[in-house]
Amino acid sequence: MNGIGKLLKFIFSKLTFAILLLVAQILIIYISFSFFYKYIIWIFGGANVLAIILVLYLINSKTNPSYKIAWIIPILIFPVLGITVFIFCHFQLSLKYISKKIKSQRTKNQKYLQQKSFSNLEKNDRSLSNLSKYLYNTCGYPIYNGGNIKYFENGEKKFEKIIEDLKNAKDYIFIEYFIIDRGYMWDSILEILKQKAKDGVEIRVMYDGMGSLITLPYNYDKELESLGIKCKPFFPVKLQLSLHQNNRDHRKICVIDGKIGYTGGINLADEYINKKEKYGYWKDTAIRVEGEAVKSLVYMFLEMWNINEKKVIDYGKYLSCNFDSTESGGYIIPYGDSPLDEYETGKRVYMDILNTANEYVDIITPYLILDDELLNSLIYASNRGVKVRIIMPHIPDKKIVYYLGRSYYRDLISNGIEIYEFEKGFTHAKMFVSDNCKAVVGTINLDYRSLYLHFECACYIYKNKVIQDIQKDYDKTISESIKITKEEVYNYNIFKRIIGRILRLIAPLM
Repeated sequence: MNGIGKLLKFIFSKLTFAILLLVAQILIIYISFSFFYKYIIWIFGGANVLAIILVLYLINSKTNPSYKIAWIIPILIFPVLGITVFIFCHFQLSLKYISKKIKSQRTKNQKYLQQKSFSNLEKNDRSLSNLSKYLYNTCGYPIYNGGNIKYFENGEKKFEKIIEDLKNAKDYIFIEYFIIDRGYMWDSILEILKQKAKDGVEIRVMYDGMGSLITLPYNYDKELESLGIKCKPFFPVKLQLSLHQNNRDHRKICVIDGKIGYTGGINLADEYINKKEKYGYWKDTAIRVEGEAVKSLVYMFLEMWNINEKKVIDYGKYLSCNFDSTESGGYIIPYGDSPLDEYETGKRVYMDILNTANEYVDIITPYLILDDELLNSLIYASNRGVKVRIIMPHIPDKKIVYYLGRSYYRDLISNGIEIYEFEKGFTHAKMFVSDNCKAVVGTINLDYRSLYLHFECACYIYKNKVIQDIQKDYDKTISESIKITKEEVYNYNIFKRIIGRILRLIAPLM
């Protein structure tokens, strides 16, 4: 009976239902094509003409070259299907509405994130001044004096500290995570949230509708609402074709009273604190920020919460207060990345580090799917004498993506870039650290989804003492990793190598 119950639960689960409905829609499209079969010559003739027009449009557009190639190939080889999918992807009214709403919010609320002055930066460090101007002028994120920043080299240590901070919350708690999974970690946090809600603390929880699709039950937001916790899934999975379903909220943000903020790669699930083993030891990182810089994390959360709100939350209630001005030297820029603008913020910050490095750039990422610009920046940095090291997982969570990432090894290693694989398990951290003076810790992977399709966030840290902790942990992780040799790359399984190369053609659309 128990087995039958599980089977019925699976059959009627939201994921299965969504898949069945998607299949039904594909069948409808197929039937429509069958109906127009007698006009096939005219359809294909017109499609070929339209294909040429679209290819010319793509060639002359500002789209990333990798995306151009990824679209041009299917449009030319399969004109009818390629054109249909292209038009569907590029004329989404829902995305235009969301983009317009975000721009409207930023225009109205930018007054809460004012940049004080760039004059001191211009005198002391032109490179930092230029990057900070870019982030402020394009996305509105200011640079702050480096408040009290703490680095966590694993999920266990972050979890211990965040529990302590949540217990001390007085006014509000904002939680925004790609994945929330019921288990020891989330249950421990939820117990605190329930008590805080009873004490009158305002609590808002947001999780990604796709990231938490199979980890949380349907209407879990209603369950939390019944406990006095405001909650919503971000872009819940809908039972119709819609491109905005591809734009996920990959951010990990926790803000407490506007005084403490967390971000990094660690989701709220047991594998992230090694309470549950999935791919060996789970290596991840995060940072805790105190000081005025927390304002930007509050702003990011409110912006995402308001995307589909009919009654927009007043930013002033949370951003007009006086934030602590704790300082521990240097600077910090918390920033967000959005798939709905043209700035490619996450990628540009990574490229800035590569292009301005003097001695070294150390990188750790779970996925390695590079466009031409990033690939060339990595190679350029190495060829001008900068030591570049990359740590990847040795035990992958997605084998296809792992084969795709390995397809870049040959180009990178042959240009002097050192690649290591974390031998103990899976590394989910997303970090850059360079010249012992600059670092990025956040949610942004080196792949197309993070760099182009997801909502992301990170903190750029400059000349703060926490960079020593980040570098120390990176060196420790290197010591626990195996170095990939040139001989190993050249003798890599030819079948897997071919799979990786083929996947690179469609990687921008994955």
